[in-house]
Amino acid sequence: MSISINTRVEHWPFIRPFHITGHTFDGSDALVVTARQGAHQGRGEAAGVYYRQESMALMTEQIAAVAEAAQGASRQDLLSLLGSGGARNALDCAWWDLEAKQSGRQVWQLAGLRAVRPLLTTYTIGADDPATMAARARAFVSARALKLKLLGDGGDDERVRAVRQARPDVWLGVDANQGFTPDSYHALLPDLVKAKVALVEQPFAVGRQADLDGLGSPILLAADESVQDRHDIEAMRGRVDVINIKLDKCGGLTEALAMVALIKEAGMKVMVGNMVGTSLSAAPGYVLGQLCDFVDLDGPMFLARDRQPAIHYEDGHIVCPEQVWGDAGN
Repeated sequence: MSISINTRVEHWPFIRPFHITGHTFDGSDALVVTARQGAHQGRGEAAGVYYRQESMALMTEQIAAVAEAAQGASRQDLLSLLGSGGARNALDCAWWDLEAKQSGRQVWQLAGLRAVRPLLTTYTIGADDPATMAARARAFVSARALKLKLLGDGGDDERVRAVRQARPDVWLGVDANQGFTPDSYHALLPDLVKAKVALVEQPFAVGRQADLDGLGSPILLAADESVQDRHDIEAMRGRVDVINIKLDKCGGLTEALAMVALIKEAGMKVMVGNMVGTSLSAAPGYVLGQLCDFVDLDGPMFLARDRQPAIHYEDGHIVCPEQVWGDAGN
């Protein structure tokens, strides 16, 4: 029996605008894919990769173009039907969810995990003036780990100092979203060290990997935009310490699980992140996060409302009830 595919686009407003290097977001569009076979259906959600210009219309067109071929495809087949990106992620996650319903097993069991546990996650603070960022750091009273978006505009030292003063108790990471140069990073480095920053994510622009050579950073460096899928891993060996996997980038949980093995074989640590989306988007990342060293799955926290049932946050941890996605019984 073939699998029928349905797509729809939803919009989920944010509580407040969110700022990163070069972009401001006031909400998240979501492409939701439903895959139905007989009495069972599975769902997947994708926001797409904004810096690759993945719009809802483009991803919808990509799925429509392969819909007939996908009707009889396995998850492994999807890897060759579509390239990495949001369209394949939405399809892949719908396939995982459908397989869970059909097999009577949870997705985490299908992925070879023995159990799932709450995961310590970062709470992200968008780039803003130092006082505002400090206030938001204090407002995240249950946070045990914070990640700051920085701009590379000369004001990042004050932002980091303000947040560290507001929250001396938390693990602290920063994300430049390609906004630094080697010179600006070295200028900021003493402030990062003094603030006990533990991780710097994507300091330099994509294509500038050579800027990492001989950088001599005493702080762990992570690649995000520079690594889309498994084919980009080798180029970062010896240049960064951590690779951030996002399902929208790599094209789904199937590819992401393969990436974890390759990253660890290369001697690097693994981080899971997400584009901002609903709990349906974060739930597959929660499964992947069971295998990761760092977790950044706070996307639903930015939404004015979330779909139900939803993930929730307790004592700085993300907890994903099985009913959200990948549940054998729903």
